[in-house]
Order: sequence, then C-alpha cells, then structure tokens
Amino acid sequence: MTDNKPTLHLLVGKIAAGKSTLAAELGQAPATVVISEDQWLAALFADELNCVSDYVRCSARLRVALEPHLIVLLQSGLSVVLDFPANTIAMRTWLRGLLDKAGCAHQLHFLDVPDHVCRDRLHKRNAAGSHAFAATDEQFDLITKHFVAPSAEEGFQVVVYTHDGVDRK
Repeated sequence: MTDNKPTLHLLVGKIAAGKSTLAAELGQAPATVVISEDQWLAALFADELNCVSDYVRCSARLRVALEPHLIVLLQSGLSVVLDFPANTIAMRTWLRGLLDKAGCAHQLHFLDVPDHVCRDRLHKRNAAGSHAFAATDEQFDLITKHFVAPSAEEGFQVVVYTHDGVDRK
C-alpha cells in the first residue's frame, strides 16, 4: 500500500494466471478486504452461468450492485483487493471511474503468464475441483481472445508479475 492510504488493488491476468492466489496474499495486509467476483457469481448466479455471454451479463449486474459499496469501503479507509479480471479496456475504464469516485490510491497487478502455463494450471485446477468454475479449453481460448494487456496510456500504477517469479515495475 502507498503511505497507508486506502488502496484499490486490481488484477489483470488470463484464466488460471494466479489472480485469486495473489488476491489472497494482498488481502493479508491490515485493513484490507478481498472481494472475489467468482465467489459472488457462484453465490448469486450459479444456475444462470452456462456460457460466456451469461458471465458477461451476470458480471455486469454484479458490478452495478457492488460499485457504491466499494466506494464506501475505500472512502472509509479500508483497502480493497478486487479479484475481478481487469482484462479488457472496457473493464479497466469502469475501474478507472471507480478510482475517480473513491479518490484512492491504486495498484494494477498484471500477471503476465503465457497461455501454455495458464492452460496447464487450469487443467490441474479443474482436476482438483478447487474452483467455483471449471473453464474448458474452448472457453479459455474464447475468453483469451478478448484479453488486452494494460498500456501506459491507461494511466494505471502497474506492477508486473511473470510466471518465473520476477516482479517488474
């Protein structure tokens, strides 16, 4: 966190890149809460999520419902780890608006992990049954087509993590 100010932590990374694992680690900091899209979607919309378009629809509904609460948490002095995939420009535009409304510090954590590593992790995760959603290879490919790495022009404070454990700022 920056100077003990409330910080909104955002996560960018393909399916099985390690976003939720990093979110849990970041959430160990004092006065920090983790809000997981997967947990909320599973609790609220599990029987409605059958394809990617269902995810897009339900995720949008969830963002509308959570936005005022996220702003209040941040303005109340808590840091928030938002375990939502900030993988598209449209999603990051929403997040930029959230940052502007909350007036808080932020970090955009970019897990820069190659597709083959993510796919291997996905297969292991699916076999273990340890995740609320078990994406198929076809879903991985479809969702990965929409992935856009963050650019400097977006104006985020980016922290980059690679699969070999090297962090770059």
